[in-house]
Amino acid sequence: MTTYVILTSKPGQFRTEPSDGLVPVEAWDYHCDGRVRARFLVAELPAPTRVRVIDESGQDTVNSVPSKFLESFADLESARRELRNLCSYGSTRAELRPRDPAAFNTP
Repeated sequence: MTTYVILTSKPGQFRTEPSDGLVPVEAWDYHCDGRVRARFLVAELPAPTRVRVIDESGQDTVNSVPSKFLESFADLESARRELRNLCSYGSTRAELRPRDPAAFNTP
């Protein structure tokens, strides 16, 4: 059964890299206070895999995380709904802007 996951990257802190087995579907930049605070990639997960999480704070630490530890969603709309929930923060001016999934981790 295919499910969907949300990968998150925070520029300057860490980035998450989709691995073989993940199919990028759509990507979003989370803009808050005039700058990109986070990037999200919604990916289809047809089978368990691992996801690389790279520390960008100067430690050069790389973790390989099993996808079973990621929250999964039964369909694309459920993943989108979760993104909207993640990005609602009181009265802060924030918005999700679409981006090319192939450019998920590029500036």
